[in-house]
Amino acid sequence: AFSQSLTMPAVILKKKSQPKKKVFTKFIIDCSNPVEDGIIKISNFVDFLKARIKVNGKINNLGDSVTVVAEKNKIAVTAEAPFSKRYLKYLTKKFLKKQSIRDWLHVIATSKNSYELRYFNIHDQDAEEAE
Repeated sequence: AFSQSLTMPAVILKKKSQPKKKVFTKFIIDCSNPVEDGIIKISNFVDFLKARIKVNGKINNLGDSVTVVAEKNKIAVTAEAPFSKRYLKYLTKKFLKKQSIRDWLHVIATSKNSYELRYFNIHDQDAEEAE
């Protein structure tokens, strides 16, 4: 019985050695408006995301599974399969709060894999108050 338990793991390892294709998903956070107005520095946001994104429950564990890149006024986050878009929204809101600009900007989903930072429509409120 003891010799069988020693050979068992070798059989399991042989079955697992088939290469699995890694599925990557790409998410875009469009920060054009606040960056052009000089409210946010895109490099700060990228650094924040790199520092805060957790992989396997650990901070600073990005490795090859997650990449955060600034492309002009947009941030591209490419991640290995189990990565939620919702988590990016959560981190983005956390960043806005840390910069204390959460009162002026909100995070809007523009497509299946992209978010945009937009200003709240304050003009509508001013028009209502004037009437």
